[in-house]
Amino acid sequence: MEKQRKIRVGILFGGKSAEHEVSLRSAKNVYDALDKEKYEPVLIGIDKRGKWLLEDRSRFLLENGNTKQEEKGESVALVPQSDGAVTNLERPGEREKIDVVFPVLHGTFGEDGTVQGLLKLANIPFVGAGVLGSAIGMDKDVMKRILRDAGIPIARFKTFREGDTLEFQEIARALGVPLFIKPANLGSSVGVHKARTEEEFRAAVRDAFIYDRKILVEEYIKGREIECSVLGNEEPIASLAGEVIPTHEFYSYEAKYLDENGAALEVPAKLSGEIMKQVQDMAVRAFKALECEGMARVDFFLKENGDLFVNEINTIPGFTSISMYPKLWEATGISYSELVDRLIMLAIERFEKESRLKTSYLSE
Repeated sequence: MEKQRKIRVGILFGGKSAEHEVSLRSAKNVYDALDKEKYEPVLIGIDKRGKWLLEDRSRFLLENGNTKQEEKGESVALVPQSDGAVTNLERPGEREKIDVVFPVLHGTFGEDGTVQGLLKLANIPFVGAGVLGSAIGMDKDVMKRILRDAGIPIARFKTFREGDTLEFQEIARALGVPLFIKPANLGSSVGVHKARTEEEFRAAVRDAFIYDRKILVEEYIKGREIECSVLGNEEPIASLAGEVIPTHEFYSYEAKYLDENGAALEVPAKLSGEIMKQVQDMAVRAFKALECEGMARVDFFLKENGDLFVNEINTIPGFTSISMYPKLWEATGISYSELVDRLIMLAIERFEKESRLKTSYLSE
């Protein structure tokens, strides 16, 4: 009997993002978790300048975290209608065929729909949300407006763009104090600040505008930080919920990724059966409302009186050793390796369904 060919999985990581280093950690874990009997991993690293690198150079990037790319490396690209062939830009005749892409790109140029659009043009299956779901999930302003329209509770917020006048007293009267200031299109709490005074507010606004041309100012909701993982396409399922108990002022970038003692992760969270089900149901509702597919982590605030609010959704959640998304599934009964396998199968399933759709009005 002929041995079945392994599925070639392109692990896409790095990128021109403030979350580049986090992506490297996540990608290494995904690489290690792949069942090598079933899958053949192909590493595709993107350095901080946006240069795509294949295999040997990518492996160096993954293992050493080299982001300066001082050594010369041959760059590659995916081109439209290439059906998964990665082309060597210096030797166009050389192509590396892959069957499915697992993007482990956090933040801008990876989680915002840009890479997803490229992968669709290249006609290759990929893990996670499509173009629309990715773009919505990245833009906190658009995301919150859609959640609000779907009747899902969220924190009150105001949106500002470069050049707008921000009056601290006026905003504080509307939303209360302290306030949270966030770039609209960034993840992992980069550029996020908590402000109590006008001086802190001004500094936070300046910093947030370094990362984006649109920022959010949100009311502070005092409550427990609850997270829930979602998995699936048309019929998504939710994991048990977990709780983040920060030791920092809030669950900052440092607390998430740099300080091993930055937060305690309680998996599963100590919640009543009723509240646990409410979290799971609302996570699935948010996932569907925001046009997500494949995977997402939904983050909540749970007030002392039992009121539950969706804070945000993350369409490419962290896959590091301390990341909540895989930890929650593990607690629910799905191992890291099985989770990666399911995500790849969901990507291929969606691609096959989309391939059967008619794309021309005229019969051929």
